[in-house]
Amino acid sequence: MGMHHFDSSPDTGADSGDNRPWYASMNRYHWFVLVVAALGWLFDCLDQQLFILARPQAMADLLKDYKADPNYDFAFWSRTFGDISTSVFIAGWATGGLVFGMLGDRIGRAKTMLITILLYSLFTGLSAFSITVYDFAFYRFLTGLGVGGEFAVGVALVAEVMPSRARTQSLALLQAFSAFGNISAAFINLGLGLAEGEGMQASPWRIMFCIGALPALLALVIRRKLKEPERWEQASHTGAVEKQLGSYRELFREPTLRKHALLGLALACSGVIGLWAVGFYTPDLIREVQLKPITAQVFERQIAAAKSGGDSDPAKIEQLFDLWKAGKYAKPPEELSAVKEAVEKEVKPILTANQSFTSIAINVGAFFGMFGFGMLSQVIGRKPTFAIALLAAFFTTLTVFYVLEEFWQIWVLVPIMGFCQLSLFGGYAIYFPELFPTRLRSTGTSFCYNVGRFLAALGPLVKIGLNYLFSGTAEPMRYAGMTMCGVFLIGLMVLPFLPETKGRPLPE
Repeated sequence: MGMHHFDSSPDTGADSGDNRPWYASMNRYHWFVLVVAALGWLFDCLDQQLFILARPQAMADLLKDYKADPNYDFAFWSRTFGDISTSVFIAGWATGGLVFGMLGDRIGRAKTMLITILLYSLFTGLSAFSITVYDFAFYRFLTGLGVGGEFAVGVALVAEVMPSRARTQSLALLQAFSAFGNISAAFINLGLGLAEGEGMQASPWRIMFCIGALPALLALVIRRKLKEPERWEQASHTGAVEKQLGSYRELFREPTLRKHALLGLALACSGVIGLWAVGFYTPDLIREVQLKPITAQVFERQIAAAKSGGDSDPAKIEQLFDLWKAGKYAKPPEELSAVKEAVEKEVKPILTANQSFTSIAINVGAFFGMFGFGMLSQVIGRKPTFAIALLAAFFTTLTVFYVLEEFWQIWVLVPIMGFCQLSLFGGYAIYFPELFPTRLRSTGTSFCYNVGRFLAALGPLVKIGLNYLFSGTAEPMRYAGMTMCGVFLIGLMVLPFLPETKGRPLPE
């Protein structure tokens, strides 16, 4: 019976003299809200990561008719269409964030969360039935609408329901558990890649998107059990005539809120662009830089096996090896097509596995980074923690894109980069709800977090230009990523003008 009741006592700030552990102040309903919001964001991130990992395979499959055309730079165009679909997805994310962030303040957190989860689940599933790069991008835009809306209402819900002493840690935990969604996607990618190597006929990326439709089941739990926060209920019935809920006009009318919104947007741009235009291309980078050495290893094994066989023809395999060195996508003579196909079939699962391991490594670091931000910000404050995280993200990402090549580096360097990059997102979940009053909390949080995505949507397009600029190099993605790392420094410029909110109650 106590499931639908929660502590509605005034928020007096985190430092209230209570020496109990933060989690001791939470009752059953608090934990229920945290679990539901965390699952909503976890599945949201699962769908995001499924797209990131499926992107190279999907582009290769949807553009396969052009692969053998000697006048078509298959490698460049598959990367380019992958970047375009990413930009379209992020633009959908930003649009959905603005619309559903405002809706979260107007119709309620729980109702809006229900709509967004159904939306991103449905269109992730429909992405599996794409037949061209164009309808694929269209489905990604519609998926982005739901993905963008879920975050703002989720953090507003948790911020308003939790006791003040548990708010920071709960929001950090909410964001940290998103790493499990990303890791789950990596294991799905890994398992399907291995299955493909064993002869599975279905396209792994299509199966991945079908799996991404399953989070819709969470909507049933939300519909039955989740209630609107008492803070929102009070705000929606008190002073609604004078102060409209979920209004961007209201947000920008007050100078302080306008300042918080614009500076928060700049702060968010650093992490969002840095992650989506640089960090999340690390699995693609490892796939690119390891293609040649892994293919060479496979050829060596094939040649060694052919030489040890009595009735094999090693000269034919040697000829194919020379052909591969001349051009990865060169069309071989008819008699060598089957041999080349056999080599590619062996190479692809290895690349997919290493891509999956890279994603897992990023997100193992991310879990500790996001929760760690919450812990450190409770000690030294929000702004100093952001400053440390932004500098760390810049230096570690630059290092990874400069040196990443060997398998061992996936497990040493990449988790450190993930820790630093994703710690920023733990900060966003904690900090943005503390900048806005209840009537505009979801709207303001969504503005900061999602308008930045319109700018972030340009990141992959800028990267297309950088890929072209560095196309004369052996690894254009490496140098494009290093150039883009400067975006992490933007946040440092606005931090001095933002307020410190450590220990302060949520604004009413």
